[in-house]
Amino acid sequence: MTKVYKIRKGLDIRLDGAAAATVSEYATDQYALRPADFLGIVPKLMVQEGDQVKAGQSLFHDKRNPDIRFASPVSGRVSAVVRGEKRVLEEVRVVADKSMDFEDFGSGDPLKLERGAVVSKMLASGCWPMVRQRPYNVIANPADEPKAIFVSGFDSAPLAPDSNVLVKEEGAAFQTGLNALTRMTTGKVYLNLRNGVKNSEVFTNAKNVEISLFEGPHPAGNVGTQIAQISPINKGEIIWHVSPADVIIIGRLFLSGKYDARKIVALTGSEVAKPGYFKLISGSCIKSLVSTNAKSTGYRVISGNVLTGVRLASQCSLGFYDTQITVIPEGNHYEFLGWAMPRLDKHSFSKSYFAWLMPGRKFVLDTNLNGGVRALVMTGEYEKVFPFDIYPMHLLKAIINKDIDGMEQLGIYEVVEEDFALCEYIDTSKTEIQTIVREGLDMLRAEMS
Repeated sequence: MTKVYKIRKGLDIRLDGAAAATVSEYATDQYALRPADFLGIVPKLMVQEGDQVKAGQSLFHDKRNPDIRFASPVSGRVSAVVRGEKRVLEEVRVVADKSMDFEDFGSGDPLKLERGAVVSKMLASGCWPMVRQRPYNVIANPADEPKAIFVSGFDSAPLAPDSNVLVKEEGAAFQTGLNALTRMTTGKVYLNLRNGVKNSEVFTNAKNVEISLFEGPHPAGNVGTQIAQISPINKGEIIWHVSPADVIIIGRLFLSGKYDARKIVALTGSEVAKPGYFKLISGSCIKSLVSTNAKSTGYRVISGNVLTGVRLASQCSLGFYDTQITVIPEGNHYEFLGWAMPRLDKHSFSKSYFAWLMPGRKFVLDTNLNGGVRALVMTGEYEKVFPFDIYPMHLLKAIINKDIDGMEQLGIYEVVEEDFALCEYIDTSKTEIQTIVREGLDMLRAEMS
């Protein structure tokens, strides 16, 4: 019998602009790969401007672990190598050819391959960065063996794409990708789905995995929440996780021998005229996609969701791990006595506005902070949206104080920055909590290594 896990703490933020279940094609000749998308690596360039590359050919690798490579999603010419301060590599841009030319890594049934052969193929093709580990939320070390691997089959973040749409017509690739994951652990591969909804047969018919069901508000769809319920992480333990979209790309590698980075992405947000889904290739420049679908010009583009996504300014390419683009109004205006008005159009967790009287309403929110930065105070609010068996405020204080022992005792191995996104959203002090958590994780990782 499939076990159902009920998440009672959390918050669903109902925003206007959910994607309609229509899928369109989007094509561009501009692509980019950003080292900043991959936490904890030191990139070393493997190509130069003007080089011709094939889809799947490595653009750079991790200096600390040269086996971990990052591949071009398309064939074409390296048009630019963008560097920042102190010559830090920021972006490698590729102009695509009119026809795709793939590196051939050889097809094969992962169930008939040894673990080493599966890992080697994923490393050579550039698929390995799709496998991330907890703790730290960094790219997994191929030399490690995790106690389990998790795949979250749904996303509960604001305006999140429907995973059933993302895996539609990809049953063979998804199952092959799952088979590859089973070869990399002697533990279980967990596929977690939303309870009470109609899940795609691609998910429900999946083999060689243990299916669990989750219900409750966001962050029920976060893989960290699911790990905490099924297999909590203790010091010294490692769990890997992969998104459904990346499982499909891994599956295509073994079916065709090619690094085929096509995926479906949701274009969402209140500033989008017709929110929907688009088929594109990972790393696509999405400027024209957004501009042709935007209602106006005063918007902010976010790669990902509004809680954890990255603002796209001069950068225009979709984040490596993202399957969502969010477009919301730019918060560049001020409201006189905004806090003192009844506000039926503003969302408030603390019920400061009367919008809570309309529980089904969807909101149009901008990027304004709606208040200034204040001292970090204990309010007891974090615990209402934080579903971990952890004291969030105490853990934050331990991180700020650089107290390694305190961080370990308070459960930092179980969390990453996205698990604190709701705490940051409801925080009256306007503290950049996710940044603090990331700094703590980086500090702990450096100390442990």
